[in-house]
Amino acid sequence: MAIDLFSIGRFTVHGYGLMIGLGFMAAVLAGCALAKRRNLSDSDFTNIAMLVLLIGFAGGKLLHIIVEFKTFLTDPMSVIGSEGFVVYGGIITGILTIFVYCRVKKLEFLKYIDLFATVVPVNQALGRIGCLLAGCCYGKHTESAFSIEFPDGCMAPAHVKLFPSQPVMAAGNFVIFAALTVLYLYTCPRGDKKSGRYIPGFATSLYLMMYSIGRFVIEFFRDDPRGNVGALTTSQFIAIFTFAAGLALMVFVIKTADGKEAAPDRNEEQHN
Repeated sequence: MAIDLFSIGRFTVHGYGLMIGLGFMAAVLAGCALAKRRNLSDSDFTNIAMLVLLIGFAGGKLLHIIVEFKTFLTDPMSVIGSEGFVVYGGIITGILTIFVYCRVKKLEFLKYIDLFATVVPVNQALGRIGCLLAGCCYGKHTESAFSIEFPDGCMAPAHVKLFPSQPVMAAGNFVIFAALTVLYLYTCPRGDKKSGRYIPGFATSLYLMMYSIGRFVIEFFRDDPRGNVGALTTSQFIAIFTFAAGLALMVFVIKTADGKEAAPDRNEEQHN
């Protein structure tokens, strides 16, 4: 477990960057495959994904700068040039990017954001493996057998038993990806076979709620510097609002879907 995996001449492969790249590729491939199941444009999905990568990265870095603002004031390049990145910044700016693109292209926003909500967790999961390779986002000291030790050269304290926060976060994201993929496939048209009821926006609400719960809990087991808002870490504070947003979205889309289903019945009664 080291920041650099291997070198070929002057070219060095960094574990963190490699896993981020693999995660993005995996999410795009999965998204293109799933898009066809709901007759969505895989080319539009890919275009949005590229924009989300660029703007989402900028958003994640900006939130990292805000969290580490005191350090940024004294040594800006140590913050800008570091591998520091706040996931919630990427999520928030990513959602805004998808919304703007869909408005401009006149696409169904909720259907496309559901697609992204389904595949983004695999990107996050592989990204957390990158965190493991770099030693960032490390856990608290523990004497438990359920621990991990990092070698010299990582961001985490070396040769100390730490809670394996990165593998736990990766596993959690894989679970979210699996659950949302099953839901997505179950609610997609399957030829003559019946599919489950699809409610646009429901998958997104589930993603926001599941990720927020997982992130809020795992923060108690982390020990890397990541900013605080009162007694909560920055991510825990944001998680409260993203969970609330997910819950509000779930209630809204279910009520809206129920209203659309009820409307034809009322119209039929009027015609009769």
